[in-house]
Amino acid sequence: MANTSSRTLRLLSLLQTHRHWPGTELAQRLEVSARTLRRDVDRLRELGYPVEAQRGVDGGYQLAAGATLPPLVIDDEEAVALAVGLQVAAQGAVEGIAESSVRVLAKVVQVMPARLRRRVEALRAMTVPAGWGGPAASGVDPGALTAIALACRDSEQLRFSYTAADGRHTDRHTEPHRLVCLGRRWYLVAYDLTRHDWRSFRVDRLTAPQATGSRFRPRDLPATDAAAFVRAGLDNLHRPYQVEVLVDAPAATARARIGQWSTIEEVDAEHCRMRMAVDNLDWPAMALGVLGADFHVVNPPQLLDHIRDWSARFDRAQTFSHLA
Repeated sequence: MANTSSRTLRLLSLLQTHRHWPGTELAQRLEVSARTLRRDVDRLRELGYPVEAQRGVDGGYQLAAGATLPPLVIDDEEAVALAVGLQVAAQGAVEGIAESSVRVLAKVVQVMPARLRRRVEALRAMTVPAGWGGPAASGVDPGALTAIALACRDSEQLRFSYTAADGRHTDRHTEPHRLVCLGRRWYLVAYDLTRHDWRSFRVDRLTAPQATGSRFRPRDLPATDAAAFVRAGLDNLHRPYQVEVLVDAPAATARARIGQWSTIEEVDAEHCRMRMAVDNLDWPAMALGVLGADFHVVNPPQLLDHIRDWSARFDRAQTFSHLA
């Protein structure tokens, strides 16, 4: 049987998915007796969740409608994941919600237990915003992020295993400096003690980060900040697609909408040129989609084919909706 706290979370989740649960069915789902179910319901009520009970043959349980939302009941990993998501949004990844995300993040951190608050505060303090928007990174373990952030904050040497782009696995011994959230990726900027040089590591390729307990005196980073260091490294990578697009909009308008993802050059008062170096054509297609202006693809020809494919797919979705 699940422990009490996890079972209570499971009960709450079930009550939130259905308007009404018969008592016998709910007990079977949780694999507990009717008596244990009643105790778990009482525990939720003590936490502030208004659970209504109905007696009789059709008796059961349901959450009262229209009640004030009580404190969240979430586990450690969910709490850190929530804070990570809010932090990404607070850095402007989704237009229009940055300020709200900052407020919500502050409230969430304030009500966290001390052990979680320490981890999340370290993550917030040790992350350098890079200014490139985009969806949050996938495949990154929140626990790994906070472990890295604590090592950065405490100037504590960090060991981890790393998988390079070509699939090679190596063990790294580093002096961690800062985390950088850039586009859809998280990066660790650190001094590699084996290679005696600064490096940036993609966190989704990093496993088993472990602080060694050995403290170090922070070195001077050879860049303006950690975000600039990561950007410089990415600029040196080979990108198969060099995108060039003429846009029927003033440069200032284009910079305000997609400048964080691309380089915008003014052509004249009403036109500009957008340039991007990418390894995937989805990224420029999305940027052009939110531009809100006509444009003309100069390079590469594959981008035009990619956009046409997207357009046909959207058109099929519209046609299907009419048929439905």
